[in-house]
Amino acid sequence: MRPKLAVRREHGHNAADAVALSRRLGLPLMDASRGEKPELMLEYRGGRLTLCEYRRYRTNPVFVDIDVSIRRYPSLPAAKRGPLARAIGRRTRSIIDATAGWGQDLGLLVAMGYRVTAVERSPVMAVLLEDGLSRLAVNSDVRGPFELPRLVVADAVQYLSTVRETPDCVYLDPMFPPKRKRSALAKRRLRLLREVVGDDEDRGKLFTSALHTSTKRVVVKRADEAPPIADHPDETYTGKLVRYDVYLLGYRE
Repeated sequence: MRPKLAVRREHGHNAADAVALSRRLGLPLMDASRGEKPELMLEYRGGRLTLCEYRRYRTNPVFVDIDVSIRRYPSLPAAKRGPLARAIGRRTRSIIDATAGWGQDLGLLVAMGYRVTAVERSPVMAVLLEDGLSRLAVNSDVRGPFELPRLVVADAVQYLSTVRETPDCVYLDPMFPPKRKRSALAKRRLRLLREVVGDDEDRGKLFTSALHTSTKRVVVKRADEAPPIADHPDETYTGKLVRYDVYLLGYRE
């Protein structure tokens, strides 16, 4: 049986990094010359750690691109505008992003100047995030100061029960099916994330842990047609394809 996930090694550049990564994650090391065919592959390509499908190897791979999203802003910190910023709140300073995934919302939170701890339970997604953050740390094209987020590899339910410095906000983005209007890349990112991580079957426990951990609010990202993760959110802010349900913890702006 072919492995579901392997590390692909090309001879030459990054070969040693690939070996180290396979050992770190306990994944098979696939030599490009042997014709092995895993379903998914981690590979250093173009100066990035990428995730790709063997059957679509020539298709552009996916990777964590936090540096790309932050470079879109002419200066930092970016203005706190839009539904996400309104949901996070004007007085929020510290955030735990408990479902970091591909780091797309993480990049927005960092750009707006929040102090963010990113939590990811999948070791595979964590190394992709780590690679993205390492590129962000040395990126000279980012115009303005920002605080590099802290990455924690842990089950978020357990982690939230042990944090000592409680955050102003816990941000949750449980996986939901992509809408038809989403781009092909967004759908592929979500599909690959689900293949690596699985479904968020513990979203209820995660929400409860977030309520017990945050000091001011819990923000939950949902598809615009999906039911709330819990009844009666205190506030809701709607974007083009998603909405942000806010649960306030005895606090008002």
